Amino acid sequence: MAFIFFRLILLAMVLGAAAIVGQMVAGHKGAVAGSILASLFIYALHVRSGLRIIEWLDNFKVENVPDVSGWWDDLAAKLFRYLRLHQRQQQALTNALVSFRTAAQALPDGVVTLDSEGHISWCNDTAQDHLGLKLGSDIGQPLINLVRNPNFSKYIRSRSWEQPLIMTAPRSRSKVLSVQLVSYGDQQMLVLSRDVTQVEKLERMRRDFIANVSHELKTPLTVLSGFLETFRDLPLSKEQQTEYLNLMYTQANRMQNLVEDLLALSALESSPNAGEGGEPVDLSGIAQKTGDEAQQLSAGKHNISVDVEKGLMGFGNSAEIFSAFSNIVTNAVRYTPEKGNITITLRRAENEIGKACAAFVVRDTGIGISAEHIPRLTERFYRVDRSRSRESGGTGLGLAIVKHVVQRHDGELDIQSRPNAGSTFTILMPLAKAGAAASKAALAEATTVVGA
Repeated sequence: MAFIFFRLILLAMVLGAAAIVGQMVAGHKGAVAGSILASLFIYALHVRSGLRIIEWLDNFKVENVPDVSGWWDDLAAKLFRYLRLHQRQQQALTNALVSFRTAAQALPDGVVTLDSEGHISWCNDTAQDHLGLKLGSDIGQPLINLVRNPNFSKYIRSRSWEQPLIMTAPRSRSKVLSVQLVSYGDQQMLVLSRDVTQVEKLERMRRDFIANVSHELKTPLTVLSGFLETFRDLPLSKEQQTEYLNLMYTQANRMQNLVEDLLALSALESSPNAGEGGEPVDLSGIAQKTGDEAQQLSAGKHNISVDVEKGLMGFGNSAEIFSAFSNIVTNAVRYTPEKGNITITLRRAENEIGKACAAFVVRDTGIGISAEHIPRLTERFYRVDRSRSRESGGTGLGLAIVKHVVQRHDGELDIQSRPNAGSTFTILMPLAKAGAAASKAALAEATTVVGA
């Protein structure tokens, strides 16, 4: 607008000067006319310089500084410095914005910037995934209209944003998000979203774990308390005392087993990988020992066959591997009816990628397990039939221990089962290299099996 006004002034001055010259010439005042023409020529130079500067300002480029002289040159120089500074500041702001967006794009968290009205001005890819946004079409849209969640809408309107909101993701009900708003600048807002699905899962597991441990300990403690009250308040015969003491011992032993399994599981979860730098382990010896223990635990009630290939060596922690093998075998004995068949084998095999390993396989003709339960069998305290598990003396932690032992030794656990058709549990353990297995010192150490 200022440039247009300046041009109008110049045009008016030129027209006025032309009118004066016309009058002077018409009046034959030659000398005066000559002076005026000279003045007009100088004036025209100023007009040209002014117009050049105006044209330069309209299409500003650093390299196109107008060729002017006199005070116009001083004006052009000052304008150049001002515009150059403005250009640099604008470029710096642009670079800062690009840098911010690049950094925000690299964040694992979602970032959405909102104007004072709550309209989207920008968001990164993570926010698009978390909140179901599309940057191209959602710019300028109210975020509250795009994320249709009553809790989210209430959270935004409350303007109490000190604590984050925990909500499910709009496009994935299995994903849990932590969303928090932060105000900044001139009533602008920043929306931060974080995927806390795993954190929520761990928190739920912690709550379930505490509840399960409390329940598992409460039951035997209640039984013990009842028997102690009976001993205190009632006269008991020698036979009754013996019977009650045996029952109390059973409950105390149950609590002891639970505590021992909890400690073992805690140690497994907090220890480094056992296969890295572990000791040589005689897998054949461990498998044979668990087979012998199965015979003792069964006491002749089952048909048990043990077939172990000799000389199979692994690396790791022999006590842990024995615990894993023993848990599998013990479960087979506990859940297989009398006269049922249990087969225990250890054979050289290969895993899916062709790596040499030892396959410890336990097959039984027990009650079997439905398919929906199999993925959860290795969870802490998970039981297919709680009453049957307690009757058999299990703590609900055996297969969780097996899973952690197998993972720590870079092994694999496979469970196949059908109701009333028995189960097959397979543990694949990596074999030690031939050179390590042939070491006499390693063999002497490895053949010392836990409990032997």
